Amino acid sequence: MNPRQAPEFPSWPQFGDDERTGLIRALEQGQWWRMGGSEVDSFEREFAAHHGAPYALAVTNGTHALELALQVMGVGPGDEVIVPAFTFISSSQAVQRLGAVAVPVDVDPDTYNIDPVATAAAVTSRTRAIMPVHMAGQIADMDALGKLSAETGIPLLQDAAHAHGARWQGKRVGELSPVSAFSFQNGKLMTAGEGGAVLFSDAETYEKAFIRHSCGRPRTDRRYFHETSGSNFRLNEFSAAVLRAQLGRLDGQIATRQQRWPVLQELLRQIPGVVPQTVDPRADHNSHYMAMFRIPGISEEGRNALVESLVARGLPAFVAFRAVYRTDAFWETGAPDMTVDELAELCPHTEAITQDCVWLQHRVLLGTEEDMHITAAIVAEAVAETLAAR
Repeated sequence: MNPRQAPEFPSWPQFGDDERTGLIRALEQGQWWRMGGSEVDSFEREFAAHHGAPYALAVTNGTHALELALQVMGVGPGDEVIVPAFTFISSSQAVQRLGAVAVPVDVDPDTYNIDPVATAAAVTSRTRAIMPVHMAGQIADMDALGKLSAETGIPLLQDAAHAHGARWQGKRVGELSPVSAFSFQNGKLMTAGEGGAVLFSDAETYEKAFIRHSCGRPRTDRRYFHETSGSNFRLNEFSAAVLRAQLGRLDGQIATRQQRWPVLQELLRQIPGVVPQTVDPRADHNSHYMAMFRIPGISEEGRNALVESLVARGLPAFVAFRAVYRTDAFWETGAPDMTVDELAELCPHTEAITQDCVWLQHRVLLGTEEDMHITAAIVAEAVAETLAAR
């Protein structure tokens, strides 16, 4: 008997006449970089307004967004930044690229977001920032983290690479901390292939970031007077034109995903051995970058085999991120003075999630309600086969 096959989900990225019109508009303005054109400036205003922040700075990618944000927050060599152990490696690498130390802490076993209690325990006199990552578009516990930030004076930098358009108790990302960073990489909820943005709550920090993202050169400089260190993190006009169109699609796509996830979540919950990601009700507008679920007790090899089985059936399935401290890259520079085993002991939930978690790309949640039933049936078949083979 042939295994059940997945339906044809909507493709990603999605595009149409708005993106085409924007690209032609950028082409015909005759200036293709941000210092001469108008697309980047327009996108920054629109993106900032959409996310409740006074200022946005568009940059080359999400990793650079984090690195730039940390730099203008004063993070430098020898400083410590607390990051979740369960996240994409950019969260820690952006810290380490500045010569600072990335300190991984454990995450909540149900939401997969950074654990505020573990975060508080990791604070030292060298901690300069705390970086919550809004895993799969669900905003982290910003009540507890905001309280911790207020008590310690340590600022929060939101890694919102998964959380375009998300909200926490009605508040948008730009209203939840002074600085936050986004990614527009090809798989993200809005994309130009690559790109990123940083939101700021005050003009002074925004201006500092602007100068650093343009090789340390002020806007009006005509004599190559570079005021500070920096790099070329400027976004080009074509990418900004595409992102303006993508922003116009965002709310409609989120609305569809918010309708589909409760259906798929409940269907997954009914499968023996499967535990879907829990939604914190305070995260009342969830952009659903991923549809995530766990199979507690499965081995990493079993989980990997399950993902291969799901892919063979046509589902866009992936294994969960590896713990940042279980990558060779983490230990090249800016790692804490601890061993892998010591970090693993402090991060039991991360250890489990990275072994037993699977995620489906967000385009699955752009399918029909019937597609959610077919998806769950495929997962049920593949999980049963995988567990039976143990």
